[in-house]
Amino acid sequence: MDQELEYAQMLEVPVSTVSVVRKKPLFKKKAQKEDEDLKERVVESVNGRMGDFVGSEDISVPPKEKGTTALAQTLADKSGRILIIEVAAACLLAVGIFLTNVFMPGSAINTFIRSLSAQPVQEAGYTDFQLFPVVSGLSDADVAVSDTGVITFTDNCAVYPIAEGSVASVTELADGTYTVEVAHTSVFRTVISGLSDVYYSVGDHVEGNIPVGYSDGNQQVTVSMYNDGALINGYTMSGAMPVWNS
Repeated sequence: MDQELEYAQMLEVPVSTVSVVRKKPLFKKKAQKEDEDLKERVVESVNGRMGDFVGSEDISVPPKEKGTTALAQTLADKSGRILIIEVAAACLLAVGIFLTNVFMPGSAINTFIRSLSAQPVQEAGYTDFQLFPVVSGLSDADVAVSDTGVITFTDNCAVYPIAEGSVASVTELADGTYTVEVAHTSVFRTVISGLSDVYYSVGDHVEGNIPVGYSDGNQQVTVSMYNDGALINGYTMSGAMPVWNS
């Protein structure tokens, strides 16, 4: 009977009959009737126990699968919350950078970001510069250049820089004349000496077609070009304009 009960629990179906084996009774009719009563009681007992078993537990979904599903759902919820936090942090960072760009363009973070995006600028070589005449075309100055590369002339005229740049220094000498140094790059520079007057101050930008100073013709004006401290002589004069040697 116990085996039939276990088999019924496995199949989850009611029991309609059961076999009862007992020793042969002395009185056949009475024993047969008792057997029938015993069968009915066993069937009712098994079905009653099966009803309680089926109603108390749903064995269609294993407990382990329920735990696995809950764990997966918990991990998914945590991943979603982490993603939301990361998106919110990125938005706050973008807003902060925008506000600092608007209200604090010189802040440390903006300087750092610009330094990351800025590309290194390569300076032009001195031969890449367009050269201009050192005096006006209306001047009668006799402009010459030495073998070492020093341009000289004497005349009452305006004096021009040989190329664009910025004034690096202005020096007044004991005889009352001025020497001007023009920086074209960090290494390419021009030194103009013998000027009676200077039109610019240190830091001012100069152009090759605008006078940098004036000579009253009482002293010689010299113009010398340097590259990283070395005197440049790789050019010739075409009138008052230096021309790079090819």
